[in-house]
Amino acid sequence: MTRSNTAAWLIATALLPLAAQAATVQVTVLGRDGKPLADAVVVIEPGAGARPAAPAPVSAVINQQKMQFLPATTVLPVGSKVTFTNLDSWEHHVRGTPAGLASLNPGTQPGFELRLDGKAEGKEPSSADVTLSKAGAVQLGCHLHGSMRGFIFVADSPWTLQTDANGMATVQGVPEGAAKVRVVHADQLIEAPPMAINITPVTALSLPTQVQPRRRRP
Repeated sequence: MTRSNTAAWLIATALLPLAAQAATVQVTVLGRDGKPLADAVVVIEPGAGARPAAPAPVSAVINQQKMQFLPATTVLPVGSKVTFTNLDSWEHHVRGTPAGLASLNPGTQPGFELRLDGKAEGKEPSSADVTLSKAGAVQLGCHLHGSMRGFIFVADSPWTLQTDANGMATVQGVPEGAAKVRVVHADQLIEAPPMAINITPVTALSLPTQVQPRRRRP
C-alpha cells in the first residue's frame, strides 16, 4: 500500500464511526381518521449525548390575505424574525400566544399583539416584525376576525420538520440509538406524550394521532 493510499485509508477509517452515527428518519404522521396529516411538526429528541446546536435564525414572512394567515403553519429556528404583512384591504390584528398547555410554562415564547392597517391602492402593505426568542408553539389569531388562525413552531433543535401533503417528514443526520419523537399540530387540543424509539441508520415510523384537522379555506 502506498503512502497516499495509507493516508486515505486512515482518514476513511477515522470517519466510519461518525458516518455510522448519522441516521435518516422518515416519519409518516396520521390523523384521527387514519389519513396522512399534513402540516404536523415532527421533533426528534436524542436520548443521550451532547445537545446539538440550535439552527441559525432566519427571516420569514407570514401574510394575511383573504382572511387567512399564509402559510398557515410555519417552522422557524429560535431567534428568527417574522414579518407579518396585511395584503387585504381591511384592517387586521395579529395575536400570538403560546399554544395549548404551553401557555402555562413560563419558559415559552411570550405573547405579542400587532395591528395592521388595510392595504390602500397604490401603497405598500402594512407590516410589522416580531423576533421569536423562545422555543415552543405559538397560536396566531386576529381579534377582528375570529376565524383566522395560524401556527408557528419555534424550534431549538435541527431535527424539527413539518410534514408535507402526504403526512411525511424526512429528518437527516439524527444520531443512532435511543430517542423520543414528538408530534405537534395546530389543531390538537393537548400534545400527546413523546414516543420512545430506537434509531437505526435508516428508520421509518408511522405515527397515529388523535388530531382531526379543521377545514381550511381554499
